Amino acid sequence: PLQETQRLLSEPAPGISASPSEENMRYFNVMVLGPAQSPYEGGVFKLELFLPEEYPMAAPKVRFLTKIYHPNIDKLGRICLDILKDKWSPALQIRTVLLSIQALLSAPNPDDPLSENVAKHWKSNEAEAVETAKEWTRMYASGA
Repeated sequence: PLQETQRLLSEPAPGISASPSEENMRYFNVMVLGPAQSPYEGGVFKLELFLPEEYPMAAPKVRFLTKIYHPNIDKLGRICLDILKDKWSPALQIRTVLLSIQALLSAPNPDDPLSENVAKHWKSNEAEAVETAKEWTRMYASGA
């Protein structure tokens, strides 16, 4: 994972930064910028990413520390993303995971929800749900 860490630092993906903690090289502080044209645009979201002992045979553990209104992210910041669960493959990298999370912000999927209420809101009144997501982005994720 060390080479991978160095690559992450030397070739960061646009809108994403990940740096390992000094005390624990398996623990990363991650920042993801809300993608343009999404309700999260302008937001800076903090996440934590932890590489389990079994990595890369097991998926990294990732969660949002910044509050976010999204049908696939619950209030504990857990993320519903196939590659973090059953679709994980050792060929995937931290970078891929973070890009997928960023893509999830651009394309919320209320049909595979982690947060039932948010998903219901999204399906019953998408415009209003998007407004709420923008509001939360302003409140919790603006350049904190």
